[in-house]
Amino acid sequence: MLRPATLCIALFFCLLLPLSALAKTIIVGGDRDYPPYEFLDPNGKPAGYNVELTKAIAEVMGLQVEFRLGGWSEQLRDLKEDRIDLLQGISWSEQRAAQIDFTPPHTIVNHAIFARRESPVVSSLAELKGKKVALHKDGIMYEELTRLGYGKDLLPTHTPADALRLLAAGQCDYAVVAIVPGMYIIREFKLTNLVAVAHSIASQKYGYGVRKGNAELLSKMTEGLAILKKTGQYDTIYTKWLGVLEPRGLAMHKVIKLAALVVVPLLLVLGGMAFWSRSLHQQVSLRTADLTREIAERTTAEQELRRNQQQLVQADKMAALGVLVSGVAHEINNPNGLILLNMPILKDVCADALELLEQHCPDQDQIRLGGLPYRRIRQELPQMLDEMQDGARRIKRIVEDLKDFARQDDAALMEPLNLNHVVQAAVRLVERSLRTATNRFEAEYAEPLPLVQGNSQRIEQILVNLLLNACQALTDQNRGIFLRTFVDLHENLVGVMVRDEGCGIAPEHLDRLTDPFFTTKRESGGTGLGLSVSAGIVKEHGGSLQFSSPPGQGTTVTLLLPIHTEAPHHV
Repeated sequence: MLRPATLCIALFFCLLLPLSALAKTIIVGGDRDYPPYEFLDPNGKPAGYNVELTKAIAEVMGLQVEFRLGGWSEQLRDLKEDRIDLLQGISWSEQRAAQIDFTPPHTIVNHAIFARRESPVVSSLAELKGKKVALHKDGIMYEELTRLGYGKDLLPTHTPADALRLLAAGQCDYAVVAIVPGMYIIREFKLTNLVAVAHSIASQKYGYGVRKGNAELLSKMTEGLAILKKTGQYDTIYTKWLGVLEPRGLAMHKVIKLAALVVVPLLLVLGGMAFWSRSLHQQVSLRTADLTREIAERTTAEQELRRNQQQLVQADKMAALGVLVSGVAHEINNPNGLILLNMPILKDVCADALELLEQHCPDQDQIRLGGLPYRRIRQELPQMLDEMQDGARRIKRIVEDLKDFARQDDAALMEPLNLNHVVQAAVRLVERSLRTATNRFEAEYAEPLPLVQGNSQRIEQILVNLLLNACQALTDQNRGIFLRTFVDLHENLVGVMVRDEGCGIAPEHLDRLTDPFFTTKRESGGTGLGLSVSAGIVKEHGGSLQFSSPPGQGTTVTLLLPIHTEAPHHV
């Protein structure tokens, strides 16, 4: 029998153990050959989208997990026979739901038909009847085609890669593989004689599966997945591994054709933009060096300096924009206008077609369109068309803003303007840079705001420079950028404040920020002209540019402009 003192000591050390040491380790199974979803890397370590997602859920839920990736058929059997606790990537079906409980799907997996380049093209599963088809044994499409009576035509393989190898070697007619793993395997193993001839022949809900009745683990995984989606960590993992390779919505051939009218010219334009931007940057760098020498030699030549400064204003504006927009805007607006013109017709056609289906097809639960139930199509298709129309309108607005920004301005053109409108146009121009730099951009616009007297293009140029500087100051996407407009009636001023949570500015540099050619970013292409030009524009408008950068607290830049007193203050 233990002595009381010994018993107390034992209990004390048990209490010191971390709770995680007492928690049960969850055995997570998965397919070792299903890239990029889950696979074993060259070092034999579990990797892929599913693995990283599971690790993130385990971290937020305080779970201990151990990965055991193997052959898919064995993994499916191990889950049913209680040798593993969880399958991290499994497609839902009614047959599987009888033995397995599923979380809400974290991905939609689209399957495709692959063929050799010289093979006849097929566009649906029905056309595979009588053909030799290789596919992953015990995968969801193997179960589906077996259920449809294709059993004698099927050639099951241990992995999707094996199915594509058989096809490449001419040992079968076609292969059915998920589109993302299929393209990944073709690229990795250089199966250059294979192509996808039918995309999105079936879309399957893909998520976590647990043994029937394991409600506790199912609840934890569901809750963890919801947390990741709310925090944005899910989107980061999805983009890293799948990006735009796997479509999240429905694949519609008509929509793709319409989108191609914009995408193809836009890609050509972007290529030209990249070449032009590089050339322009070199020209600006050369001109900057020339002007440096001229300023050193002609410190008293004020008239010549002003002429060069005007050239720098335009050169800096075009360098910040990075492209010559006006020459390509027409090429973008034409196909985009076609989408805006045709989209209302498509929406009317969709509404009429769905209404006819409602009237003439009473048994709607049996209808499947594009591999998905009619009820889902009925709910999501109108929303998708609305989103496409909104996207086309957004393209049109951005192109108009870029054209306005790039247009050669007249410094003497001063007019009453609402500073909120100018700020909003600048934000739209740098929206992509903001999305890339931070997950926390916030803008607050004071209403009503008095008018100021100024040149909208040149004030917009100042704001673009300030926002781009804020983006470049951030060290990671979790740090924020905050913009606010305000009015100080006591001082008769209207202002814009741009604050970032970046690396800040060294105290010895604060007084030199607006000096011509002073920059701390020369290695990354900085010319030292942005803030110098901006300060000159602010001075022309009778305003001021103020900088504040307390150590460790980022940087705040405040633009102040006088209220225009010869017109009504508010709009």
